Amino acid sequence: MKLTDFKILTFDCYGTLIDWETGMVNALAPLTARAGTKLTRDQILEAHARHESAQQRWTPARRYSELLAIVYKRLAEEWGVAASWEEALAYGRSIKDWPAFADTAGALQYLKKYYKLAILSNVDNASFALSNVRLQVEFDAVFTAEDIGSYKPAARNFDYMLEKLGGMGIAPGEVLHTAESLFHDHEPATAAGLATCWIHRRHAEGGFGATMKPATEPRVDFRFTSMAELAKAHQEALRG
Repeated sequence: MKLTDFKILTFDCYGTLIDWETGMVNALAPLTARAGTKLTRDQILEAHARHESAQQRWTPARRYSELLAIVYKRLAEEWGVAASWEEALAYGRSIKDWPAFADTAGALQYLKKYYKLAILSNVDNASFALSNVRLQVEFDAVFTAEDIGSYKPAARNFDYMLEKLGGMGIAPGEVLHTAESLFHDHEPATAAGLATCWIHRRHAEGGFGATMKPATEPRVDFRFTSMAELAKAHQEALRG
C-alpha cells in the first residue's frame, strides 16, 4: 500500500487540522481559573472528553456549538464553579477562535494538487465555515455531524460519507481516512474497511487528551506526527 494509491483524502478536522486542544484550554481559562484546585492541561482535556462524548451519545442531533455549551455547564458542575448560561454559550461560540496547526494550510494546499479532499467532522456547518477560513483550501466535500444527525464514532457517519462519495464516483478502496483520534476515527474507519492515516499530533504528550481511549488499538496503515510529515512522505512516494 502506497500513499499514491488513493483518489481522495478524507479528514477529521478538530485535533487533526485545527488545534482544538489549545482552543479548548484557552476558552476554558476563565472557568478553570475559578476552580478550587489547580487543573493540569490533560485533566482539563480528559474531563472535556468524558462530558463531550457522553453528551454526543445523549443528544446526537444537537449542533456542536450548542452541545459545547452543555459540556461547559457539566464541567462547571464537576469543578464546583458557578457559571452562567451566557458563559456556556460563549464557550460554544469559541470554535471560531480555535487555531489551525502551523503546518495545516501548507500541507493541504500541497495535497490538493494530487487528491480530492473531504471533511468528515463532529461539527456544525456554521462553525466549520469559520474554521475553514484558517485551513485556506477548498474541500471537494464537507460532511458534518449536523448533516448526518449523529457524531463519530457512530458507524452511520462513515456509511453516510461513503454513500455520498460513491455518488461522486469514488469507491471505498480509493479513500484514505486521515485523522488524529483513534476513538472517533480510526476505530470506526477500520470497521468500515477503509485505509487509514494517523496524524499523531499528541506523540510528544502521550495519552488521549480531548478524545476518549478507544476500546481496542485499531490498525493504521500510515502514521505521521504532522500534516507536514504526510506531505513530505507523499513527495518521496512520487519520487519512487
